[in-house]
Amino acid sequence: MADCLMGIDYGTGGAKACVIDAAGNVLSYAFREFPIVVEKPGWSEHDPRLYWDSTCQMIRETIAEARIDPREVRGISMSSAMPALVMVDEDHKPIGMAYNLMDRRATAEVQWLRDNVGEDRIFQVTGNRLEDHPTIVNLMWERNNRPELYVQIYKALNVDSYVRLKMTGRSVANYSTLALYGVAWDIVNNRFDEQLLEEIGIDPCILPEPYPCGEVIGGVTAQAAAETGLYPGTPVTSGQIDCNAGWVGAGAIEEGDVQMNLGTVGNFGIIHKDTSFLKSMIVCAYTVDSAETYVTVPTTTTGGMSIRYLRDNFSQMEVEVERALGVDSYDLLNMQAAKVAPGSDGLVILPYLMGERTPIWDVDARGVIFGLSLSHTKGHVVRAMMEAVAYALYHNYTLIKDVRDKINYPFVLNEGGAKSPLWRRIITDVMNVPTVLVKRRTGAPYGDAILSGVATGVFEDFGVAR
Repeated sequence: MADCLMGIDYGTGGAKACVIDAAGNVLSYAFREFPIVVEKPGWSEHDPRLYWDSTCQMIRETIAEARIDPREVRGISMSSAMPALVMVDEDHKPIGMAYNLMDRRATAEVQWLRDNVGEDRIFQVTGNRLEDHPTIVNLMWERNNRPELYVQIYKALNVDSYVRLKMTGRSVANYSTLALYGVAWDIVNNRFDEQLLEEIGIDPCILPEPYPCGEVIGGVTAQAAAETGLYPGTPVTSGQIDCNAGWVGAGAIEEGDVQMNLGTVGNFGIIHKDTSFLKSMIVCAYTVDSAETYVTVPTTTTGGMSIRYLRDNFSQMEVEVERALGVDSYDLLNMQAAKVAPGSDGLVILPYLMGERTPIWDVDARGVIFGLSLSHTKGHVVRAMMEAVAYALYHNYTLIKDVRDKINYPFVLNEGGAKSPLWRRIITDVMNVPTVLVKRRTGAPYGDAILSGVATGVFEDFGVAR
């Protein structure tokens, strides 16, 4: 039998899975889109039941499409977008809805932490700011606002650790995702600060067990095997955060390597070992040598999501053409935007549709369309939105290049909207750096499959990704 590997990634917009062989060839791929539920301003949720349902569907689909025996899957690894929160009871059933990374409801909890713990102390422990609404902040909101649900919590998980619990029965999270639990996660010593947890009133028993990225933590249980179609005992790893997964899969393995994604959010990451963390940025452990390697991740909250917003709300014709003729609705929007000159004829957009992360950190920031006139078309709005995301990323880059001596060019463009030649051209011009596009853009699930191969010994090291 052949050696095959599986990777699954859970983003804000949906989940993706793939199976690869030992030569790195993609044998199969599957995708499921998640509805984003916005019940109130500042809230952003998923139905957590979709995580496991989608997982079972995608695993069966990818195994069938790859035409392999489930016993040929030597390992499985998962990643997910952060910060997020999935609360489960003792029976491992979800409690309420799941938070995704765009949720910004816990403003009172952030202020309480500022007043009673202090931002400087939290930054010294976590290397990250409070404004990103990390998982522990959202957990505090649940305790303060829905105590009847909070007391039912057995474990407070992120998406991939929830699926891992369903697969193996173990509550485990990796160092990279735990960085976005925030508040009490000691990023240098890779542990929760129990004194700080006690001060803020969070029981450490409800938090997952920390593990380095990509360690085998258990095997698929008989029940999970029956539901997913996997072979019982298939090794499952501790995984990695979603951005790391995409970058690992595209060969980012050395200090100074830079990769960029245009998924739901727009971000890029630069790998480093020094612990001089920037207060205006996000940092987490990097997959390769995760105990002492980091990646600084400047992030604009609505990257690819900004174009999805335009598609979903103002592009009914394009969506209908896609349904009827099979022509990608995003390609149709790109065609309209490509007819517009750089600068969008004076149309300027601020892309802060759900507040903004780095380096502004303002949950109340909102989108602005400035300079709109009767001469502007939908193509102008689409192009101006693409330019807006590029400007937001450039704002971050100007700060990064002042403090990081080692930056390896070119920038490697990876997932999501990066498939658009127009958007790549805009980013290249705005950033004024050389860029390249990854040829195999299976994205984060490919990096997860690579990780499972390294963890199980199918691959010698991460160098295979290059």
